[in-house]
Amino acid sequence: MDASATPTPFSTLIRTASHEQHTEAETSSFMSDLLGGRLGVDAYRRYTEQLWFVYRALESASEALAQDPVAGPFVLPELARTAELERDLAHLGGPDWAAGLAPLPATAAYVARVEECVRSWPAGYVAHHYTRYLGDLSGGQIIRGTAEKTWGFARKGDGVRFYVFEGIGNPAAFKRAYRGLLDALPVDDLEKQRVVDECKRAFALNTAVFRELGREFPLSA
Repeated sequence: MDASATPTPFSTLIRTASHEQHTEAETSSFMSDLLGGRLGVDAYRRYTEQLWFVYRALESASEALAQDPVAGPFVLPELARTAELERDLAHLGGPDWAAGLAPLPATAAYVARVEECVRSWPAGYVAHHYTRYLGDLSGGQIIRGTAEKTWGFARKGDGVRFYVFEGIGNPAAFKRAYRGLLDALPVDDLEKQRVVDECKRAFALNTAVFRELGREFPLSA
């Protein structure tokens, strides 16, 4: 092999290696039905509730990981979504939206894995961070457009604020900078492979949540 050949950037490796799992998550029957406008707003609310559990786990780690040499650069306040999710859920379910709310079993498993990475594996946390936030900035915008059109939410208003990143003026530039952080991840090749594997696992955990939501909201034949 030519020693002078430029190695593939890690951000490219992680995207291409997880492509199959990413596609499986995106094309789940629940997400297809949701994006096709075939489900009611109750299904959208239930999905948003599951996201709240996941982002609470991701973002409650911000303080603990802010100074970590591996995960710290990814702790970016302009990405924080928990408060926006709570605003959306209050709009969808009223002031008592959290009363009696429990995660689906698949969501609980997803949260447990995120919390495990927070405690013991910062590079694994980066895999979950990447999977969620870069997805929100990209495909999440399709969900926002569908929700506004299907259930009549105000454009970028209550109900879809989760998908609106007020602190990011130029999403394309932000995503470029984020990929630069991935490329500069201060870990060796073996650890990078573990991060890629964890990224695949994150997509699989997402797919499991979609599968359970699909069972809860089957389309009537």
